[in-house]
Amino acid sequence: MQINIGIIGDYDGRPSHLATQEALKHCASQLGLEAVYTWLPTTELEDSCKELKKYDGLWCAPGSPYKSMNGAIKAIKFAREEDYPFIGTCGGFQHVAIEYGKNVLEIEALQDKDFNLYEPNEYITALSCSLVGQAKNLKVEKASILSDIYESSEIIEKYNCSMELNKEFQNQLDRNGFRVIGVDDKGEARIITIPGKRFYLATLFQPQLSSSAESPHPMLLAYLRAVIKFKG
Repeated sequence: MQINIGIIGDYDGRPSHLATQEALKHCASQLGLEAVYTWLPTTELEDSCKELKKYDGLWCAPGSPYKSMNGAIKAIKFAREEDYPFIGTCGGFQHVAIEYGKNVLEIEALQDKDFNLYEPNEYITALSCSLVGQAKNLKVEKASILSDIYESSEIIEKYNCSMELNKEFQNQLDRNGFRVIGVDDKGEARIITIPGKRFYLATLFQPQLSSSAESPHPMLLAYLRAVIKFKG
């Protein structure tokens, strides 16, 4: 079976982009699939997301700042509203949180056409200590989608980021339908999801960095299984 994945992001050949492609290929191979992926430049998503309907799953890749914050957010909104299998990693995590705050919670500041995610703001803040190149322990919620994926309540994941959710915004999301199901040792959000969706996960870490042909990442395998089911 062939699956078609749309990758939301501005491809530039950085290691995380190459790792995203390789992870899709070897995880698909593990499941007896052929993964065909297409990078979707964020500027091309500003006006219309109709073209996204031809994909079987969507992935918002690392690479923030994107060329168009609004293009990325519109594509994420499409994935959420149309219930497409979706994963957002690193920069994708940040934009997923902003999309929900803007379009579901209707937070006033996020409605401002001049809001710039890439400048200091009260929603996405700089980490006190950069996680670029770091691997850290995480605690996952037992009664969540992660229970079946990891079969463990503690995991180690690799990061390549220096930004995170403001704790106050994190709590607001968690109280209003966007569940925090993975945290670091300080209780900071590292994995968020919308319960009831086919597959909708956003991670501050990058699972593709630790996935290999010999040991495909369990989260990415679960994502592709959801893609297969969605494709029918």
